[in-house]
Amino acid sequence: MFLQRNENSSLAGSGDSFSGQVRRHIWFSGRVQGVGFRYRAYYIAAELGLTGWVRNQWDSRVEMEVQGRPGDIDMLVDRMGRQRFIEIEDLEVRTIPCIRESGFDIAD
Repeated sequence: MFLQRNENSSLAGSGDSFSGQVRRHIWFSGRVQGVGFRYRAYYIAAELGLTGWVRNQWDSRVEMEVQGRPGDIDMLVDRMGRQRFIEIEDLEVRTIPCIRESGFDIAD
């Protein structure tokens, strides 16, 4: 289902965090545009209490920054991979510093 490009792209792991939270910058490749990916990500992230944003990229990928508990982020990615019409072929994941924010947005 998913291919990861390198060992550093694992969803699990530590990084800059506060209150047990982490922030991940994720690029999704595959059939991820024109299939409702951003809207589904928005609703699942809100349901899980995650913050961040998601947007389409010019190269057919979808880019996301998401912040919350590592297990909740893993659950978001897993659920996105099981959505109808969405086919995630590859993930690139980077852990980045947490920021103060509220909500999850669909960015332009």
